[in-house]
Formats: sequence, C-alpha cells, structure tokens
Amino acid sequence: MKRQSLPRVFAGVLAGTLVFSALVAVRSVRAGSPASPAAAGVVKGTAKVKGTVPKPVHIDMSQDPKCAQAHAGSGATEDIVADSSGDLQNVVVYISAGLTSDAKYDPPQAPVVLEQKGCTYTPHVVALRANQELKVVNADSTTHNIHPSPNNNREINQSQAPGAPLSMTFAREEISIPVKCNIHPWMRSYFAVFKHPFFAVTGKDGSFEIGNLPPGSYTITAWHEKLGTSFQKITVGDGETKSLEFVFKTEAGS
Repeated sequence: MKRQSLPRVFAGVLAGTLVFSALVAVRSVRAGSPASPAAAGVVKGTAKVKGTVPKPVHIDMSQDPKCAQAHAGSGATEDIVADSSGDLQNVVVYISAGLTSDAKYDPPQAPVVLEQKGCTYTPHVVALRANQELKVVNADSTTHNIHPSPNNNREINQSQAPGAPLSMTFAREEISIPVKCNIHPWMRSYFAVFKHPFFAVTGKDGSFEIGNLPPGSYTITAWHEKLGTSFQKITVGDGETKSLEFVFKTEAGS
C-alpha cells in the first residue's frame, strides 16, 4: 500500500477545511446573520407631514391634583407631533419584507425604558424586540396603571405605585399595540414589537436610521398612529447607504 506524503495529506485536510468553512458561511448568510462591517448597509431618511397639522389638544388633568400640578395646566395630546418644517416625530420605520424567514436574532440584554412622568408616557411610542425586557418607571407621586391591549400577545393590566418596580416582555412580533392608563384616561402610548433588529422611531427632527443591514432587496414600512402606513421598496448593496423620505398627509393635505 502506497503511503501518502505529508504535504499531500496536509493539502487535503486544508481543502476540506476551506470547503466546510464556505458551507458554514453560506448557511450563516442564509440565516440572516448581521452583515460584516464592510458589507453592512444603512437605510436612513426622514418622515414628514404635508397639510395642516392639528394643534395639540389641551388635557384637563384636574381629576388628579398631583398630575395637574406637575404640568401647571400645560398638558397636551401627542397624536401628531411635527415641527414648523413638517418633520414628523413618533413614526415607526422598519423592514417589513426581504429578510430570510428562518433568521434568528437574540433579544438585547439591556431593557427598553418607558417612564411615567408628569402623568404622561415617555417616550410616546416605544419600539423593542420580542422577549426584550420593557422596564416601566413610575416617576410620579401618584399611582398609575399600564394596560397594553395587544392582538397577538398576552394582555397586561397592572397598577404601579410610585417608585414600584415593574417590567414586562412580549413574546411575538406586533406593531402598534395601544397602551392606556385606566386611572388617567388621557395617558396613551403605543408599543411596536419586532422579531428582528431592523427598525427605528423618528425623532424630533423626523429622522431615522436603520443600520447593519445585510445586502438585499427590502420593503421599508413607516407607521404612524393617526396618519396611517406607507411603504417603499429598495435594494441595498454591500456597504451602501440609501436615503428615503416618507410623506404623510393630513385630511387637509393636498
């Protein structure tokens, strides 16, 4: 029997290792793993509102003197929050199609925080991952109640005394879960729960950015609690940055 030379054996082992590594890499891409820094794409842009923006409605908090005192009579609704240029806040922007169906993403260890301060929810719109902890803080001197009413998750209806700890999680993806306080009916918020990390909520200047996106073709959806839903389709290449603008119209918009 002919004995193989060591160089030939080593070359065979090396070739097998390279093939195995390539297969693992392909499997990783198909599983929707985050792109390498060089290949990661970015989608950024703004959300705007066109038309006459309704003025915030004054909230009468007199039923709870502690709430009224915190605002000195200046509490107002946050249904549509926009600046003088029409930059629209509190729009949830996310990848709604294009990710691989078998992709798995572990939820972040750090919690998302929802604060009850001045008898309002801050932030007004909360976006988080499925099974990520949502830490609820009662920074007021009065008792609150947090009552999310989801369609695809377990309903929660929990009172919270001042300073008392409270946290919750949502197991399944669900956008636009309405939230209210049964004690203070003007307190309203929305939760958006995602199974992936590719989402953002627009800030005061209407801007958003979704990073670390693998190259591919996607549908980007923007949701607003009063102005509805809009979407755009894009293709992102290796290391490419794409810019989008979502324009929502009020009833008085043209």
